[in-house]
Amino acid sequence: MSSRKATVVGGGIGGLTAAAALARGGWHVRLHERLPAVRAIGAGIYIWDNGLFALDAIDALEPATAGAHVAPAVEMRTRDGKPFLTIAVNGKEQPRCLTLLRDQLITALLDAAQAAGVEVFTDSSATSVRPDGTVHFAEADAERADLVVVADGAHSRLRDSVDLAYTRVRMTQGAARMMIPAAAGTLPAGDAVRHLEHFHGRRRLLYTPCTPDQVYLAFTCDADDRAVDGPYVDTDAWSRSFPGMAEVLRAADGVPVTRWDTFEYVRLSRWSRGRVAFLGDAAHAQPPYLGQGGGTAMTNAVALAAAVSRPGVTLPAALAAWERGTRPGVERTQRTSYRMRLLNRVPDGIRNTLIGVAGRTSRYTDAQLAATRLRPETDSLTARPSSSKETQ
Repeated sequence: MSSRKATVVGGGIGGLTAAAALARGGWHVRLHERLPAVRAIGAGIYIWDNGLFALDAIDALEPATAGAHVAPAVEMRTRDGKPFLTIAVNGKEQPRCLTLLRDQLITALLDAAQAAGVEVFTDSSATSVRPDGTVHFAEADAERADLVVVADGAHSRLRDSVDLAYTRVRMTQGAARMMIPAAAGTLPAGDAVRHLEHFHGRRRLLYTPCTPDQVYLAFTCDADDRAVDGPYVDTDAWSRSFPGMAEVLRAADGVPVTRWDTFEYVRLSRWSRGRVAFLGDAAHAQPPYLGQGGGTAMTNAVALAAAVSRPGVTLPAALAAWERGTRPGVERTQRTSYRMRLLNRVPDGIRNTLIGVAGRTSRYTDAQLAATRLRPETDSLTARPSSSKETQ
């Protein structure tokens, strides 16, 4: 058994990926999740090239993407359904973008972590962390590790305990998410297989096939928009905003919202202090306009594990190299996604025309797709024998 010990706080996408990658890099890993079980919170998710690369690095690609939807294009459309920007995907020499269910992704990541030897503890709430690698828990003894990875989300309880300066912006918009049946005939066949984002005023409607039977819808709007009220969406109001999607929205009538999230932007002054590293939404939360929250979390987790697992490199040097190599690409993605909120303030005709014109230039599409090209080195990650436990 390895003498190097790592504690991971948070059983979401970033935490599970980090735990699996660290275990494959030779670390003895304990993962703590505050909820009674490691489970998905959300509906569907976009996984671009960078996320697929990270999944492959921890041997989770096949189970995570089995049955995933492979679309021919991602499109922005007017309220009436007229395309003004189309990005072709999944063809030869085109970016890859698969859409799948979040619970399938979480299950695949959990299985990969346990197969690599990660010990998983649920109902385990961390209350503070110290730069020396000590983690304190609400109802258990403190734990000391050579490395602590904090991936407990945008609302992280642990950032303040290591005295890191950070910027956190709670945005005026958010999204209500739900899954609906992929009812035949609600859209023309050529549209039904595409990822469609419709714009009108300060509302956006995202249509995402995830499986042959299920479609993920995201209703993006201001937090005080009355067309999203508690667990339900006013589908009549949204149909008036997007008449071309009225048939789809009829299938959503009465379907409870899986969750509402107000968008957050988080930027840490640095990603680590002492033996403690932060990643995912705890370090670099971004609004989901590029569909890269999960992808950058997974890529960054793999990069961290590879950096600290290289033989002959001290932990301070490894953490500095990780941040130096990975942070510019992640923050470029953050900035691009954050700037996209400004589209909500532009009148429909102007916005649609500007994006349509800009979309015909390589500079605009390169900025949109920059994160898909992030590739950390993974030479120090190797498979480890299974010796996992799960404590309920």
